[in-house]
Amino acid sequence: MSKITDRSKEPSRGGDVLMRALGLDYDRYAPSRLSWDYEALMREVGLDIDRVAQIQREVFVGGTPLAELKNITELARLIAGPGKGARIFLKDEASNPTGSFKDRRASLPVYFAAERDYPGVVAATSGNYGAAVASQAARRGLKAIIIQEVYDSQMRGQPESLEKGRACESYGAEVQQLTVGPEVFNTVILQILEETGYFSASLYLPHSIAGIETLGSEIATEIRGLCGRDPDVVLVTHAGGGNITGTARGLARVGCAAERVAVSVDLGELNLHDDALFSRKTFSTGHTGYGYPSLYNPESVDVPLNAARPLRYIDRYVTVSQGEVFFATEMLAQLEGLSRGPAGNTSLAAAFCIAQELDRDQIVVVQETEGTGAGKLHTAQITFARENGVRIARGDPRQEVAGESIVIPDHPRQMSVHEVDLDVFRRRYLQAQVTGKGMDGIDGLEVDYLAQEMGLDREATLRMLQDAGIAVSGRVDGG
Repeated sequence: MSKITDRSKEPSRGGDVLMRALGLDYDRYAPSRLSWDYEALMREVGLDIDRVAQIQREVFVGGTPLAELKNITELARLIAGPGKGARIFLKDEASNPTGSFKDRRASLPVYFAAERDYPGVVAATSGNYGAAVASQAARRGLKAIIIQEVYDSQMRGQPESLEKGRACESYGAEVQQLTVGPEVFNTVILQILEETGYFSASLYLPHSIAGIETLGSEIATEIRGLCGRDPDVVLVTHAGGGNITGTARGLARVGCAAERVAVSVDLGELNLHDDALFSRKTFSTGHTGYGYPSLYNPESVDVPLNAARPLRYIDRYVTVSQGEVFFATEMLAQLEGLSRGPAGNTSLAAAFCIAQELDRDQIVVVQETEGTGAGKLHTAQITFARENGVRIARGDPRQEVAGESIVIPDHPRQMSVHEVDLDVFRRRYLQAQVTGKGMDGIDGLEVDYLAQEMGLDREATLRMLQDAGIAVSGRVDGG
């Protein structure tokens, strides 16, 4: 395992490097200055969902258990009003080979690389995805290089990422661990890809998203088999956007119209790449430091066009506090006998609250869990926070201040969700993607594209464009 702090070398032909490393001609999907053909990019996978599931079964991925959390449901009903308290189910993705849904996400990029005779794969990750890529590469007989952003300038490492780095090495991967900074995407990956000729197994390939679609389809199919109906709400922990995108597409493939609720840990607007704050963030992913930017700036990744488009697929977005996630972690362990890591428990914390809004005959599904280990246990994360100056307390979690304190509830009645106004991020999307790029007007076809991107109908999109002072030329009636 190597630690990298000097990232000054950058390949001179980044576009050519990516073209060779991805095997995709992204220019085919970008017909105009703004819009591009998202569904055509997704069709590049060239596999139907049954074939994807078959490929995943060959490498022990998918088909994970669906558990009804009867004890947690009963607790929610004790707190909720009469007749309230939906049934809570959990899709236990910790049963995948490396303990998370990221095995689904890694399965197709590595399969694709093996089919096209690449000698190895490269992936950037904070943790789970790297282990998944390393595991899949071992199964397919490929080499793997995993790049992690782990340390601040004082070489203090996030416990989750350190643990997953060790896991990657156990699968035979080379692990390169970096200090905090944006260069991991725009410099280091390009350099390694140019030197090795490996395939870039990016989190944001269409193949990566298609691998998650089986998770959405399994949830709908299994709930139908158990309950004779569709779930009412599916909760998905949201960071970079791939989880909600793939799950929503999988639900749609089998005709399930459940409400799709994205959930993040509320770290406010803390800058993910601020070295002074890096070690004061208890969670390495599943938080607003990734969740917010992925809504309005999805192309800020390691591929030219990002297949993860969260604004297209989120029906409702809520946040919970760090302390509430730790409370949910202990609740799952002590009431259901399941010790699971923080990512899925982010959605579980929200599910516990949202179930209390719904009738008892309704169904809520927590879409994923992740396995635990030394760095994934909440005790390790709390210790890391305390060692880096974060105050740990019991009390009202609404008093928590990101980067300064973690407040664990005294009682489950204190748990709640905070609603995120998606229109705020739709306006930020327009600022970043239209006005921020110097466009003083758009045409009717671009209106259609923006409607899809922002998850709105055409009329609502036109109103938002008008409010933003963005002129529309040509026909705007869909003609």
